[in-house]
Amino acid sequence: MPKISVEIPQELLEDLDEHVGDDGKFVNRSDAIRASVRKTLDILDEIDERHGRLEGED
Repeated sequence: MPKISVEIPQELLEDLDEHVGDDGKFVNRSDAIRASVRKTLDILDEIDERHGRLEGED
């Protein structure tokens, strides 16, 4: 899996960390960020579909 680097404001990182770990929803930060990216892409696909912008559509 490729690795990337991102800059995240401290307050976002602190909020993210509240959801990571033994008591959180995610195992680690990478897992949380991957889930967030997937969810964002799903939402963008839904928006594109509503506006007829998905590939393969006439």
